[in-house]
Amino acid sequence: MRKFLQLGFLGLLVASQMHAAEIANLRNGFSIRHERHEVDGDTTRLYMGAEPSSGYVDVPTAQIENFEPAPPELQAATSQGQKSVDLNTIVSAASTRSQVDADFIASVIRAESGNNPHAISRKGAQGLMQLMPGTASKLGVKNTFDPAENVDGGVRYLRELLLLYNNDMVKALAAYNAGPQRVQQYMGVPPYRETHAYVARVINDYNRKKLAQRKHQQKPPVRSAAAGKPEIAQGATGSAAGTE
Repeated sequence: MRKFLQLGFLGLLVASQMHAAEIANLRNGFSIRHERHEVDGDTTRLYMGAEPSSGYVDVPTAQIENFEPAPPELQAATSQGQKSVDLNTIVSAASTRSQVDADFIASVIRAESGNNPHAISRKGAQGLMQLMPGTASKLGVKNTFDPAENVDGGVRYLRELLLLYNNDMVKALAAYNAGPQRVQQYMGVPPYRETHAYVARVINDYNRKKLAQRKHQQKPPVRSAAAGKPEIAQGATGSAAGTE
């Protein structure tokens, strides 16, 4: 009888672990789906899967508003074939197809989702490039949680915006965040704190990458005359979306 009770308890424990998927709602508006979490003082570790190889994300505890159970449909959407996808390969392929700088795409993804393909905002934006369901549908993206599909659709939309604003990255980013209608209304970046912070975050990250590449390519003892301030060239090769 004792052995039977022990087995029964073990079965309940396993069942509870199978349905332990959670959503961490962050104060910045993002939500992160994960299997379990551990709080260690100022840092909370979110484990992405049941397997140790699935990885984890460390988030400042103060940035987490609350936790809630993951909806069954989200679990199904994000657990299908836990494929290890090389994000660099996906970004590189999308860059080649769209002629949008791969570093620029990577900076947008980092700002949008923190490279988390399961990210969901409170407004309903989903995946790496945070596509709204309506936008995803127009772009032909059927599964916004599929990294390759999400990035392909998001980059195609980003390219449209870059072409619309003649490769003006600031306006394109503002439109990606707040919508083209707001950029048109204010004839530039709309006066929203979130949008200004978003544009600055992407550009700073992008410039940081380009400066690092420039330093790596420089051969000593080259003079520092060419070392200028960080810049985003509009219409320069490899800076943004080029016209075909």
